[in-house]
Amino acid sequence: MTDWTRRKFFFSTLGAALAASTQRLFGATSSASAPGVFAARPAAASDFRPIIISSANGVTHLDDGMAILKSGGDTLDAALAVVTKVEDDPNDDSVGYGGLPNEDGVVELDASVMHGPTHRAGAVASVQKIKNPSLVAKAVMEKTNHVFIVGSGALQFAEDEGFIPMNLLTERSRIAWLAWKAQSSENWRPGLDSPQWKAQLATLLDTPEKMAWREHIEQVVAHPITGTINCLAVNSKGEVSGTTTTSGLSWKIAGRVGDSPVIGAGLFVDNEVGGAGSTGRGEENIKISGGHTIVEMMRRGSSPTDACLEALHRVARNYQAFPERLKQFHIQFYALNKHGEYGAGSLWGKHPNGARVQYAVHDGTKAQLLPTTPLFDEVGGDY
Repeated sequence: MTDWTRRKFFFSTLGAALAASTQRLFGATSSASAPGVFAARPAAASDFRPIIISSANGVTHLDDGMAILKSGGDTLDAALAVVTKVEDDPNDDSVGYGGLPNEDGVVELDASVMHGPTHRAGAVASVQKIKNPSLVAKAVMEKTNHVFIVGSGALQFAEDEGFIPMNLLTERSRIAWLAWKAQSSENWRPGLDSPQWKAQLATLLDTPEKMAWREHIEQVVAHPITGTINCLAVNSKGEVSGTTTTSGLSWKIAGRVGDSPVIGAGLFVDNEVGGAGSTGRGEENIKISGGHTIVEMMRRGSSPTDACLEALHRVARNYQAFPERLKQFHIQFYALNKHGEYGAGSLWGKHPNGARVQYAVHDGTKAQLLPTTPLFDEVGGDY
């Protein structure tokens, strides 16, 4: 779709979407049950059931987390069993090994963990060379009297704890980075005297294997991804834990940190209530402390889905003066309470490619993808 037709579509659909959502967007009350103190709700052991949820990119690994829950294992271990598989996957370029780099071509990772039963947390940000920042965040929580370590200090801590440094930039992500540079700078494409002038991507994709990456690379260059995986787990005791891990916004300024490692934004857990996390445009979540907002809404009696929608209302209200800019980013929230009730909300109902926004759930029977509940049921996120 050309920029002109995309913008024409944007203005024609956004007005209708905003009109239909005015009551929700600018101050309507939630459709949740009457406010109450969630933690005071009496509960028998039979009220609790093991549930694990994540962003959609964790669906193939939820069985691993559920197996830990069913065997009586710890809820944080269950969540980490899911996200570490994604961190290890070079084909998921929003997390861990193979993550898309910053503007200097360096992969920088962020992560946080919260352990509900012991009310502890750990986080790391701008970590280089360590593919499992979620495990480093867990080590911060368990082995230090700190919560948040960043940059070179986080790398040194990880190495001291036995994590092995490695090159996180895969060939596919490196070529995507070079293609982005070629698009944004005349200096990183063939010169005027070259037969390949303005054909940088063709010169990079010089084997059949690399040619298969073309569509993906063009997509991430045109639409820089925010990626991330959030995972939340509750066991049969009603204990809740969670983790969020990411390689952050692709092509970011070196040192940029989004919401994923920020306790209260990209992740928040209160064992008396439940947990929440986020993926998408982290800057917008940080401004509303989305994870904390959602858990506090659940404490007052909101369902997980309604609590996610309230956080999305707050994101959208920040753009009340210029609502057309909402179309430029995407954000998703996920929530799980200690009784095993779960939900997810997204700013937009569809990704720029038209696919429905989904999240992953394992209810003890099977893992499946479910649609998020959108604030605006339109295509969005054309950053």
